[in-house]
Amino acid sequence: MIDISQKKAIVREATAEGKLYLKSSTIEVIKKKEAKKGDALEISRIAGINAVKQTQFLIPMCHQIPIETITFNFELEKDHIVTQCYVKTTAKTGVEMEALVGVSTALNNLWDMVKYLEKDKDGQYPISKITDIVVLKKVKHND
Repeated sequence: MIDISQKKAIVREATAEGKLYLKSSTIEVIKKKEAKKGDALEISRIAGINAVKQTQFLIPMCHQIPIETITFNFELEKDHIVTQCYVKTTAKTGVEMEALVGVSTALNNLWDMVKYLEKDKDGQYPISKITDIVVLKKVKHND
């Protein structure tokens, strides 16, 4: 791991985003909260929160840091869902990896919640795909 002992703990924020493409009929099931496994967005939000808090165990060179805020936003479009994860801390290192792990896990969980609706007759997923996972913004407050 990188030695951060000489750094000062400051407020740090990051927002990551990704997309999950699905059939429009599947997105309607999500909107109506009718997925067999439950409320897909709420369960995916919780999965994402858990993932943010576990980043240090999933990415070996990430430091253990206190997480002060985690929020998720889901925008349902006709053929995809845009998911954003915002993370905030006061620490010696940033939270962009936590935001990326959170958004990735939320998207994976969303897919899992509705995969039964996405399979074709051969059990494949011709439409479903996760794309465009990026860090939208990273902020260091030097106050």
